[in-house]
Amino acid sequence: MFVLELTYIAPIERIDAALPEHVAWLDAHYASGVFIASGRKVPRDGGIILALGDDRTKIEEITQSDPFTVAGVCEYTITEFIPTKTAPALEVYRQELPS
Repeated sequence: MFVLELTYIAPIERIDAALPEHVAWLDAHYASGVFIASGRKVPRDGGIILALGDDRTKIEEITQSDPFTVAGVCEYTITEFIPTKTAPALEVYRQELPS
């Protein structure tokens, strides 16, 4: 699993101009089953996306296709982690540590 942290690097007016395309991009990745949660950071200086997968290169490719990235209005920090403990409702996302 990956935590994708977006940090805005442009004025909010440029973020808002690219937002409809960014939301459509998010919707496509929810539909494909890669994204499971997303939202704005507070204060509004970026966002967070939780993404499923075990291929960092594929996740990097996905972030490069974000209209925010294409427009040059955000940068990504990608953190991979292994969710070994979850709330019961998220049990489907639990993983075992590699041997």
